[in-house]
Amino acid sequence: MVNKKSLVKWAVIAAILATVPLYSGNYILSLVNLAAIAVTGAVGLNILTGYTGQISLGHAAFMGVGAYVAGYLMTNYHLPFLLAVLIGGIASAIAGIIFGSPSLRLKGLYLAMATLASQILLEYVFKNWRSVTGGVSGMYIESPSILGFSFGTDQRFYYLAMGFALIAIWTASNLFKTKTGRAFIAIRDRDIAAEIIGISSFKYKLISFAISSFYAGVAGSLLALYLTLVVPESFVLSVSIQYVAMVIIGGPGTIAGAIYGAIFVTLLPQGIEYITNILAQFYPMEALFAALRDMTFGLLIILFLLFEPKGLSDIIPRIGRWFKGLFLKKGGESRNLSHIQ
Repeated sequence: MVNKKSLVKWAVIAAILATVPLYSGNYILSLVNLAAIAVTGAVGLNILTGYTGQISLGHAAFMGVGAYVAGYLMTNYHLPFLLAVLIGGIASAIAGIIFGSPSLRLKGLYLAMATLASQILLEYVFKNWRSVTGGVSGMYIESPSILGFSFGTDQRFYYLAMGFALIAIWTASNLFKTKTGRAFIAIRDRDIAAEIIGISSFKYKLISFAISSFYAGVAGSLLALYLTLVVPESFVLSVSIQYVAMVIIGGPGTIAGAIYGAIFVTLLPQGIEYITNILAQFYPMEALFAALRDMTFGLLIILFLLFEPKGLSDIIPRIGRWFKGLFLKKGGESRNLSHIQ
């Protein structure tokens, strides 16, 4: 039986999401588009880190693989962008399997260093395989289109980015209702116990790497399509750290956490830039913006790990319950006063 309240809630959410471009300017829409792309990538990393317990510092590099593959296929072979994005995701999944295989016997800091090596190696490839990637100058690609309908504006691209984000959320949510998803969680919680009951730790860690990298490749392809430019600077180590921050700040092991974290980390630099612009009136801050942004990410990761390990996915519902209790309390007090009168 369909829950009417739940149906109404999702209908309202759908209506809001469908009408966002109607009342938002280009600047707001650009942030929303970047946040939607980040949601797709963050959901992928959360599958690996939050649900399987495997740290990765190479997520941006796998995004780059998808972006370059999709861009190359569209530019040189004129493939439809949807097919190019799919192939880009598959290429990233293969890269994830290749780089994940030797590292899956490792844990903790050693695993982080192994994935960091993949980040550094792929960055080198992006910058130096000029015949394919265009080197530091990058690769220009056309705006995506379907049957002559172009997604070249922020308003139109919004539906594309949001559509992929919703698909990513839906598929990831359903993944953890399957045997594979439950195996990921078992490995995260008790890997030795999982091995004892017949769950192949190596097999499922490799599958998790592949799925996570596929999401990363799709997100990287979408970013390339949105910017119509693929450059190595879009997939450097700091971007990988930002995605780790999304998972930790949002809340590891929850789909909602990936969404909250992606939105928060996407908007955070805008807030920092706003503050630095104010401070720049008294002291030149332009050169400190990048350093301040990275320091803020690092500080937030530490604070959330120490004080809020469940992240925004726990804080936001807690705030909601507090407001709900506050309103109910006020409503009860009003009723009591009216009864006295």
